[in-house]
Amino acid sequence: MATPASSVAQANLGGSQGNFRFALISLTSLFFMWGFITSLNDILIPHLKNIFDLSYTQAMLIQFCFFGAYFVMSLPSGALVHRLGYKMGVVIGLLTAAAGALLFIPAASFELYPLFLGALFVMASGITLLQVSANPYVTILGSAKTASSRLNLTQAFNSLGTTVAPAFGALLILAASEPVLEAASSTASEIETVKVPYLIIAGALILLAIIFAVLKLPRLSDNTQTDTSEDVSQGQFTSAWQYSHLVLGAVAIFMYVGGEVAIGSFLINFLGEPDIADLAETDAAHYVAYYWGGAMVGRFIGSALMTKLNPAKLLAFNAVGSVLLILIATFGTGQVAMVSILLVGLCNSIMFPTIFSLAVRGLGAHTSQGSGILCLAIVGGAIVPLIQGVAADAVGLQLAFIVPAVCYLYIVFYGLKGSEIKALN
Repeated sequence: MATPASSVAQANLGGSQGNFRFALISLTSLFFMWGFITSLNDILIPHLKNIFDLSYTQAMLIQFCFFGAYFVMSLPSGALVHRLGYKMGVVIGLLTAAAGALLFIPAASFELYPLFLGALFVMASGITLLQVSANPYVTILGSAKTASSRLNLTQAFNSLGTTVAPAFGALLILAASEPVLEAASSTASEIETVKVPYLIIAGALILLAIIFAVLKLPRLSDNTQTDTSEDVSQGQFTSAWQYSHLVLGAVAIFMYVGGEVAIGSFLINFLGEPDIADLAETDAAHYVAYYWGGAMVGRFIGSALMTKLNPAKLLAFNAVGSVLLILIATFGTGQVAMVSILLVGLCNSIMFPTIFSLAVRGLGAHTSQGSGILCLAIVGGAIVPLIQGVAADAVGLQLAFIVPAVCYLYIVFYGLKGSEIKALN
């Protein structure tokens, strides 16, 4: 039975499911772009590591600066979206990310590693705003009961971006730099290979910003929900921080993003180990696509399964699979270790969208704040790879994969227990 609040929500949405579909189709382009940009870091890390002769710890500063932006910018982004709306958040986010991509040009020209890190921070600040805007937009753009399925579907296109990016980077960055290395040319010539890819990215982001600025999308607010049965706020809570399933969900996002990014960041170097596959960087880069491609395939499958299975239990099941596969890769050798670490991508598939949708259930008017908190937790992508980098320098690259295994153990807990909707005492 429809409540007065849900009736108002339907009026705000214009009652048009066609508008829903059009909005979802439009949003898939955003999910694709930020997946593409994020995955391209996996190519950038070994490339800049060789050029600037960096340790694993120093190379992981790339992910530290990129994902550190989520920690710095998520709450301001949530406030901006609350003030200006989801659509304007998307437009501003796209333009900010484009500015960061353009900063790669002077970074390469001046051969400054710190400037590369600054460019990544600016780019990620824009993507943070996109995350804060688009993720909750998808969850409330339709029935709350199918939010997990809907977000998994759009996240599948995020994974399409992460799958395509390694091949793009291998062709335009790593392969382009090989003739330079063979000719023993200058560092400047090697760095030049990053200019064209990021110039292309900047152009695409600006084009998307223009498109979204003129698109007519449904106007949604935090209170726009088509199903309020799980709204546990009842007007008595003043902050999203008062919900345990959100707070524990933020920790789960921290662990998931940290584990996923850490594995992707070290994958090229891992596959280059003599005891694993002994692959050259350009060849290993193509296998990175299998890691992210597994997530893409799994999200399309997960989107269908979520309509029939309990999302929390499916999350726990996938997390258990991730732990087992990482342990096989950590203590195994050859093709067994190689295939095992790549298959973690398939287990990763449903995790982010499922954790996100489970964590924002029932927040009502606190949805945009909750989204900001969850995106704040994406800083795990900055911290966990850095910890694994320190571990790799200390005990070796292969054993360092114990770090992401611990992250996935927490996600098992969240799926089984921590995702239950309730308020903190």
